[in-house]
Amino acid sequence: MLRTEVDKAVEEAAAKLNQTAVPPVRRWVMEYVLWKEKNDPALARAIEECKTYRPFLKLLESQRPDGTWPISTPRRIEEEAGPGLPYGWTQRIIVRNLYMLFEYWATRETGHINDSLELLLSWQREDGFIRGPDPDDIPRPYNHGLTLGVLMKFDMKGDMRVEKLLQALLGMQRHDGGWNIPYIQDMKYRPEYKFMKREEFLNLKIKGKLPPYDPSDYDDVPSCVWTTLGALRGISMYRSLSGEKRIKKAAEFVLERFFKKNYHSSYYLSEHNWTMLKFPTYYGSGLTALDTLVHMGFGPGDERMEKPIRWLLNARSRDGLWHRSERPHPLDDQWISLVSLEILGHFRDMY
Repeated sequence: MLRTEVDKAVEEAAAKLNQTAVPPVRRWVMEYVLWKEKNDPALARAIEECKTYRPFLKLLESQRPDGTWPISTPRRIEEEAGPGLPYGWTQRIIVRNLYMLFEYWATRETGHINDSLELLLSWQREDGFIRGPDPDDIPRPYNHGLTLGVLMKFDMKGDMRVEKLLQALLGMQRHDGGWNIPYIQDMKYRPEYKFMKREEFLNLKIKGKLPPYDPSDYDDVPSCVWTTLGALRGISMYRSLSGEKRIKKAAEFVLERFFKKNYHSSYYLSEHNWTMLKFPTYYGSGLTALDTLVHMGFGPGDERMEKPIRWLLNARSRDGLWHRSERPHPLDDQWISLVSLEILGHFRDMY
């Protein structure tokens, strides 16, 4: 029964997107859902149209030779008032724009993309994490997972700096398989910090008055599902790691908490976030989780997947596609529909 529903949704949504979507979305559908050959006339046409897709060209035109992009005046003032690059909005914008350029089918050789990648890696610390964008210099596994994923998308697997970032993330994994933001998501569980204000706590960190961080010291503190998902999203792109016990444990940490309330208020405390449809999909949500899980091989053989897949099927609108939960947007809705379609397509292929 479930397979029939998935087959029908994939067939209907693919047909509709092929008729109405922008070129890069159509190309993703044809190449990674319908598995068209490169000489297919419709695919060949979409490939050519991607090259002149205006949002793609606009991002490239605004990119500077050093790999950065301009930021708004208020954000620039905020950045300059802080400790300077790489802390602030410049680093955030680089990662976000690289994410979208990949979706637009750019390659590492396109424009100044390689300069952006090298700039990110030039900010790498001795411990493997990449400095920024937060000025307290406490690594956010969610952000580092996103950065790792972007580096992987642009074929930088094997680069020793990327491998070092991967190992840094793995070194922060906790006993339950998940991740937390070091110190920040643990402090309220420690008696000595429980009633301390965050600014006061961070001031201790800046002055070097906190003991070195070791995840094993916090085995009694629950991991954060969204921090875990962010880290896992980048790590899972190392296909050779997907079968490892510790990586599977991280995926199961997310899957077993699907639709449940998060333990930590740093990211999306409410359980309703699971059913929010958002784009880009680096924002934590059920859509992001399913996309990660199916690409890791979680499919019809795992009964825990049925409820989330049924939710995704039921999230379709009357037009047969998926729409952003808050203020539907004609373009974002196409990307959300694409991700939903890819999830169902990969799930179906595992039958």
